Amino acid sequence: MIQEKNHIILQDIKSIVTQKLSWKKFINKTILITGGNGFLPSYIVKSLLAANELYKLNIKIICIIRSSKSKKNRLRSLLNIKNLKLIHHNLQSPLPKKFPKSDFIIHSASQASPKYFKVDPVGTLIPNSIGTYYLLEYAIKCKAEKFLFVSSGEVYGYPLNYNKVVKENDYGFLDPTILRSCYAESKRMGETMCISYSKQFKLKTSIVRPFHTYGPGLMLDDGRVFADFIANVVEKKDLLIKGLGSEKRCFCYISDATIGFLRVLINGDDGEAYNIANPDCEISIKKLAELICKIYPKYNLKVKNKILASKLSYLKSPITRILPSIEKVKKKGWKPKISLEEGFKRTIDSFIV
Repeated sequence: MIQEKNHIILQDIKSIVTQKLSWKKFINKTILITGGNGFLPSYIVKSLLAANELYKLNIKIICIIRSSKSKKNRLRSLLNIKNLKLIHHNLQSPLPKKFPKSDFIIHSASQASPKYFKVDPVGTLIPNSIGTYYLLEYAIKCKAEKFLFVSSGEVYGYPLNYNKVVKENDYGFLDPTILRSCYAESKRMGETMCISYSKQFKLKTSIVRPFHTYGPGLMLDDGRVFADFIANVVEKKDLLIKGLGSEKRCFCYISDATIGFLRVLINGDDGEAYNIANPDCEISIKKLAELICKIYPKYNLKVKNKILASKLSYLKSPITRILPSIEKVKKKGWKPKISLEEGFKRTIDSFIV
């Protein structure tokens, strides 16, 4: 098994690679993963490396990361693995000449934290749009077998009916003149580009739309409220809710999500999008805070409300509820298993044990 100091992450990776997936499809293949040091893609990298070792697949993995500084973070335990190659590159620019050929491409480079939408909207939208173009052109050039675009549940915009289950062909509206739309609109563009290349150039593309994924490796300063709650427990501080906390979200643990991504990479239909979420784990922000406090009674933590400041450090989502359907991806053999209590305990324990 791969070297990993955090035993909870290691357990997650073991659970992923023992899934009944068609791992042999990757034998002797090269897989390119963009944003490889990010929260979601780093789990994919580690899972593929572990599967490579377990099933003797002879996989080669290329990771595009933006800076050498980030190289020392989530992938630091993997730097000496010979079949992993890290390439420093910013997807605001075309890929370097003589870039290695790949058979599978997973485009997951993106600034998903809302703290970036306000301070770096251009840096947020370019990897999802222009960066996607560069990678699709590269995929055509090297005759890639499959292109997986990691999109987001944000593409649904503001639901017209908050009580309606959202399927992959249901959409609300987005105001392109609102700064926060830099993320969702560029993800929409990235999806349209994938579909266009699929139809015009016969490139096999699939899309995954993750919703509120959490787990070990999440940055405690991520900016999203569930990351704030995790940081509060790690620091043994009361949990602060900015506002009433009545918004409802569906939370999906990262090992479940990773299995979903790989399932779609292997079995996803060409030109199709799939929600990756856990609708059974829908909960209001306030009740989530209360649940987390109950998981750690020894800390005697309390939930406190904080009046929203007029100037937040991030752009708050106006969506009060969105409930995704996962019936489409269930037909591909995927269903999340980790409960809220287990998932958040594993996540927080990964920082404090």
